[in-house]
Amino acid sequence: MKPRHFRTLTDLSSAELKQLLERAIVLKAMIRRAESYEPLRNKTLALIFEKSSTRTRVSFEAGMAQLGGSSVFLSPRDTHLGRGEPIEDTARVLSRMVDAIVIRTHSHATLETFAAHSRVPVINALSDLSHPCQLLADMQTYLEQRGEIRGKTVAWIGDGNNVCHSWIKAAGLLDFQLNIAVPKGYEPNADALETFAGHITLTHAPEEAAEFADIVVTDTWASMGHENEKAKRERDFAGFLVDNRLMALAKPDALFMHCLPAYRGCEVAAEVIDGPQSVVWDEAENRLHSQKALLELLLGVKR
Repeated sequence: MKPRHFRTLTDLSSAELKQLLERAIVLKAMIRRAESYEPLRNKTLALIFEKSSTRTRVSFEAGMAQLGGSSVFLSPRDTHLGRGEPIEDTARVLSRMVDAIVIRTHSHATLETFAAHSRVPVINALSDLSHPCQLLADMQTYLEQRGEIRGKTVAWIGDGNNVCHSWIKAAGLLDFQLNIAVPKGYEPNADALETFAGHITLTHAPEEAAEFADIVVTDTWASMGHENEKAKRERDFAGFLVDNRLMALAKPDALFMHCLPAYRGCEVAAEVIDGPQSVVWDEAENRLHSQKALLELLLGVKR
């Protein structure tokens, strides 16, 4: 039987995503009660990271340990991938040794190729096109804080990047409105916009996107791989700072989200990220719980 992968958020159905989020909340409560639960005892998770990571690596390693399993971390320096071994060969070999594989890669095509030749589930820990694990945590956080997101309005302020692409898919799966405000030239992938057009409004005015929003979300302007464009991007994104003025246009109880790392004074003001509407630390923690729920699902844990 072919393994089930998590390459993009739409690898889940709407019903599965909702069930996974509810399960993540249950798993979070269990760990808070110090309740032992180890369904993945004797299972091994491999993590292949071409890019640096803090939250993603730690949350997967800690989550696997909490579920009773173990992890093996591999950087390009640690594998033959960094020395030219075909991706297909690495996938064929590693998937005979471990029970699931997490990949953070520069190219989404690398992820797809790896998954096509793997015997075990492959999880996208970030690619140039998508960051679906982040959206699991974001959606869990909103569910905990405000309840169902269906029918709500989210304002994305900033770059139309991989995280933005995953927000677009979340809007389609969970039936909410996504107002995207980006500078000209930084629009999200046209295919994603077209597929979920009924849930998306695209603008170049942050104020327009933020008006009456239930969530205001942003990300760093220069993501990994764009560091050499930092000065240019800071000029291009002038006016896209999420500050109290912009938050005041959203609903009074609007939440602020950011996947981190954050740069105060660039994409977000300190007064916002460190203020009472910010739930970024809950988002970061929820990477742990939502990914545990994902591992349960992909590895077929029966409860």
